[in-house]
Amino acid sequence: MSASSPAQSLPQLPSTPSVAPTGDLGAPGAQRGWLIVSLVSLYLIWGSTYLATRWGLQGGLPPFLMSGTRFTLAGAVLFAVLWLRGAPVPSVRQWASSAVVGLLLLGIGNGGLVYAQQWVPSGVAALVVGSLPMWTALFGGLFGQWPGRMERWGLAVGFGGIVLLNLGGNLGGQWLPTLAMLVAPMSWAFGSMWSKRLPMPQGLMSAAAQMLCAGVLMTAFGMLMLGEHLPTVMPGPRALFAYFYLVIFGSVVGYSAYGYLLRNARPALATSYAYVNPVVAVFLGGVLAGETMGPTAWIAMGAILGAVALLTRKR
Repeated sequence: MSASSPAQSLPQLPSTPSVAPTGDLGAPGAQRGWLIVSLVSLYLIWGSTYLATRWGLQGGLPPFLMSGTRFTLAGAVLFAVLWLRGAPVPSVRQWASSAVVGLLLLGIGNGGLVYAQQWVPSGVAALVVGSLPMWTALFGGLFGQWPGRMERWGLAVGFGGIVLLNLGGNLGGQWLPTLAMLVAPMSWAFGSMWSKRLPMPQGLMSAAAQMLCAGVLMTAFGMLMLGEHLPTVMPGPRALFAYFYLVIFGSVVGYSAYGYLLRNARPALATSYAYVNPVVAVFLGGVLAGETMGPTAWIAMGAILGAVALLTRKR
């Protein structure tokens, strides 16, 4: 985060969450205390959103309406705060690019995952999303940045872990949720790589625009295409807590903490959540939701996390 302008005191997020500047842990203006707070927050918050999503679904919230209204509300709040602070409103081209990237990252990426979590435990869902660096490396090759030998080994090990999850029946045993969950990180990775070639808003305004566009699209898809509707009975306290937790912490606070890390820490440190989130999700799912994972799922976790280590060791 740049400390030179009071009007831009919010942490600045690059155009997509996957684009990391070459910061350093000791960058001027970076406060070690805030770095630690942001890092721990990201580990715990993004690792816990899988369980919060499951609680919302169990409370009767439809998957796409829950996610769509969540991102619309979070995007509107963030947009209003930035606009009042004097941030420029995105141009028409930037809104269009934000809609495309928001659809790929949040609409398909998050929407497919939430849809699959109606059948799949939250820990397994987090583990599948932990394969995101594999898809990023693969799509990076399509854009001219083919992975090296060690990264190719990481891809092979990671895909082996995904196959183990499927063979062990941990992906739910139904083809549509399984397909949605496997496509989710692919869509996120492809959207992240493509966004580098699109005119995006600057800083956190990019996140606000993406959430607004994706939220509206997801809400419309849920209502018009899937026939989703708001619950006729008020959801229970746990489901309501989970929903607002996702809005406030999962979206606004999580993105802000990640943006601060990307601006002030080494990229390897900022993206280390990929190692930790599946472990946090599995732990919380086991303690708070009684979820269990079979032996093949534990082996798959080791394979996927090992693949992430191989893919990011040089970065």
